[in-house]
Amino acid sequence: MIDLDYLNYLEDFLTDNRKERFTEVLVHRTNHFTIAVEDIFQFHNTSAVMRSCEVFGIQEINIVEQRFGKNIDKEIAMGAQKWVDINRFSTISNCIQTLKSKGYQIIATTPHNDSCMLHEFDITKKSALFFGTEKEGLSQEVMQQADGFLKIPMVGFTESLNISVSAAIIIQDITSRLRQSDVKWQLTEEAILIKRLAWAKNSIKDIKRIEERYYSQR
Repeated sequence: MIDLDYLNYLEDFLTDNRKERFTEVLVHRTNHFTIAVEDIFQFHNTSAVMRSCEVFGIQEINIVEQRFGKNIDKEIAMGAQKWVDINRFSTISNCIQTLKSKGYQIIATTPHNDSCMLHEFDITKKSALFFGTEKEGLSQEVMQQADGFLKIPMVGFTESLNISVSAAIIIQDITSRLRQSDVKWQLTEEAILIKRLAWAKNSIKDIKRIEERYYSQR
């Protein structure tokens, strides 16, 4: 349960414009879709995918660090790491199991099989979309456990796109169609309060001192 008194206390330190902006952004946030990136060697690509999630309203990104550690390139992410939820996993199995337990179907993005074309993708189902390494694509474990496959239609000689470009195209398409649908894709009231609290804390520079003052007054 969110301590509403604590939330209101913190939000008193924010400008009206900042609070209004939080409300405007949260109206468009969704957990109906989530994104997973598997062992992306070039960390700026992970940061770029995170930025696309933030820009197009996907609240959670899942990062699998089975082989390569991940550092967020702050210049590429442009602050997106403050506004999206980052879930880290040490194995792909743990990531897949966790997402399935949350009700997500696993969708592997790949141009190398009889995948569903992007414009044909069923946006009504709660889905976790997986993106793989730059050279090798997704692992066999993801491909074997996937509930479906998805690819971007291409008409040129080159058979693939950079992962960050692919993610941006797919995320923009599915979130745009989602918002035009009758699917209940919005965050719950509780989830919105949780994000308001987290974002308020991210926005206050001297948050530790502010928290100490609040609890001492209590």
